[in-house]
Amino acid sequence: MPLVVMCATGAEQTETGDQQVEAQPLKAGVAAASNECIRDVEPFPIVLSRYGLELNRGETNTLQINVGLLCNQACRHCHLEAGPHRQELMDRETMAEIVAFAERGQFHVIDITGGAPEMNPHLADLIDKVWPLAPRIMLRSNLTVLTEGKRDSLIDLCAEHHVVIVTSMPSLNTAQVEAQRGKGVLDTSVVILQKLNEKGYGQDQSGLELDLVSNPTGAFLPVSQEQAEKKFRVDLQRKWGIVFNNLYTFANVPLGRFRQWLRDSGNLEQYMQRLAASFNPCTLEGLMCQTLVSVSWEGYLYDCDFNLAAGLFMGGRKVHVSELDGPPEPGIPIAVSDHCYACTAGSGFT
Repeated sequence: MPLVVMCATGAEQTETGDQQVEAQPLKAGVAAASNECIRDVEPFPIVLSRYGLELNRGETNTLQINVGLLCNQACRHCHLEAGPHRQELMDRETMAEIVAFAERGQFHVIDITGGAPEMNPHLADLIDKVWPLAPRIMLRSNLTVLTEGKRDSLIDLCAEHHVVIVTSMPSLNTAQVEAQRGKGVLDTSVVILQKLNEKGYGQDQSGLELDLVSNPTGAFLPVSQEQAEKKFRVDLQRKWGIVFNNLYTFANVPLGRFRQWLRDSGNLEQYMQRLAASFNPCTLEGLMCQTLVSVSWEGYLYDCDFNLAAGLFMGGRKVHVSELDGPPEPGIPIAVSDHCYACTAGSGFT
């Protein structure tokens, strides 16, 4: 089966130095080439061929569920262009199909994401139904949404089922965070992190895992993950008494709102050139797309959340979750495009 190819996109720089690409959503099933081919950026599939590499699916052990694009924030780096005015939300019928798929698939990890997944009114029911189906359940939260409405019960539910909470924390500098995520976000995030710590999240021996994700706040590639984690751990403890388990640094993917910002700020070409120049073939072995299947709010299958944003269906064709008896078969080629440079630059996105 041939690779599915799209044209490159671009990005800008941030204070961390590394990047990650985010894509504009295309119409479902469309793998059309972008009109913004970037000079001096070799198409990603050609780079793979030149290195004698292939990107194929291995054993799929992770089910990622995108429950919708509604979000209380409109972050500048969002590859999905999630925000308060999006109406895409997974309904109960699609959730039931996904729960049935999870039962058939016997996945090791179930990863729930959005938008802000907490804004789907059926989230608690989904967590209740999937937590017995995999050893590890993850919820990706922007933290600020947990202050809205009566969401303490959701935190309690996550703690009860030992759901891993993964949250965005781009910086501990107020100006940088607000430039990327909005006014007051850092202060609100600190309050929720403290609340999660009080529930046991991030505490030694609690069994409640709290992980942070730091994306650059501009068109940079990320700094060293080890270096960033040490700094965050010291500063969060010193300033606010906050503890956590792990911190991950990822580049921003040049898709969606982030791509538009790169274009508007004149950084698209430079960012894509930097990503391409930082291509590291050693990152391919650990790429998440080889072991993960991503399901959209409508129930369609993708190799990853970035391909979902780009409209690149798994295997190059539109397949609904109800059509599969189990996980995708090993050996299926991964749909790739130039946004894949973001996951293979430097230390990669693994």
